[in-house]
Amino acid sequence: MVEPLREVRDGYLISLNIGTPPQVIQVYMDTGSDLTWVPCGNLSFDCMDCDDYRNNKLSNFSPSRSSSSSRDICGSSFCLDIHNSDNSFDPCTVAGCSLNTLLKSTCARPCPSFAYTYGEGGVITGTLTRDTLRVHGTSPGNITRDIPSFRFGCVGSAYREPIGIAGFGKGSLSLPSQLGFLQKGFSHCFLGFKYANNPNISSPLILGDVAISSQENLQFTPMLKSPMYPNYYYIGLEAISVGNSSLAQVPLSLRDFDSNGNGGLLIDSGTTYTHLPEPFYSRLLSLLQSQITYPRATEVEERSGFDLCYRVPCPNNTLVDADFLLPTITFHFLNNVSLVLPQGNHFYAMSAPSNSSVVKCLLFQSMDDGDYGPAGVFGSFQQQNVQVVYDLQKERIGILPMDCASAAASQGLHKK
Repeated sequence: MVEPLREVRDGYLISLNIGTPPQVIQVYMDTGSDLTWVPCGNLSFDCMDCDDYRNNKLSNFSPSRSSSSSRDICGSSFCLDIHNSDNSFDPCTVAGCSLNTLLKSTCARPCPSFAYTYGEGGVITGTLTRDTLRVHGTSPGNITRDIPSFRFGCVGSAYREPIGIAGFGKGSLSLPSQLGFLQKGFSHCFLGFKYANNPNISSPLILGDVAISSQENLQFTPMLKSPMYPNYYYIGLEAISVGNSSLAQVPLSLRDFDSNGNGGLLIDSGTTYTHLPEPFYSRLLSLLQSQITYPRATEVEERSGFDLCYRVPCPNNTLVDADFLLPTITFHFLNNVSLVLPQGNHFYAMSAPSNSSVVKCLLFQSMDDGDYGPAGVFGSFQQQNVQVVYDLQKERIGILPMDCASAAASQGLHKK
């Protein structure tokens, strides 16, 4: 299965074809969650604290316009999963089923409405729905295949979550799980930020055998198993280098878990920037400051919220020249896997060059709560122009720097 991902300012959108006839809904691809959900109702979807997206032109799903749409029932395993219940009778009890039908598992009442929360404070509420999902196969012919009874959230209200999400975690509700790809895996190659909102080129997302085969050039780092979040993807960080200097004393929490299951580096396409814990993050900033002699653009730091911004010489007012004047940043993962971040994945130009200089800011952030959950997050911005392969059978993640625009062209994802 091959699907194009369209880049927007803070993530990558996948188009879902849901219903009979199919309705095309664009949602974020998110490896850091399981549930796939779409905004429901042409007028009724309500998003609080979503002012930045008031002009959002993305479409909503209308169950009434699909002849194959229905609410999932309270006794389904998916309903149990979304309610995180220890007792398989609970969702059906909430739905009002009698004890007799509970014991016989014959109650067909709808799955009760759910609330689902995200790590950065977002919340959605909705109903678990079944409908047909149409996906695209690989060549020859780019055939389509219909997946009946695909489960997803039909969301009527949200807080800080203005756009739907396709969950790519390992739980039963996730898109790869429902499509049967958890025994295989998937891969993506995110286009650089300069292609954001460009409708003529898409990032390749591949699911199934083709994503895993013929990957001899990749370095693989082991997938770590989080006892707290077993459905998400963790890798271990051993060091970060700036130029030729290595940052010592990387906290053990970035490659291991404590007795409560906290720790590890979460690899997450749903988080834009890489987050690192304190005081490690501050040490990284100090090392960068010691190697960069250009003047700080403190007013841009205050306005943007980023921690390090510099005025970098740009003699010909071309960004390519400025890219090579800043030190490289290299991530060293477990199993001797090193990734030199491609140019533009660490410092990013905040505006066009002027007066032979350009302001570039470090697009990393401090981890807000390093004591709970993952110790750090490897975000999608740092994954640009990197092929990332999730080999779920061998429980490892492959990493290879790559020109993702060229990869998209080879997959036929350029519009002529």
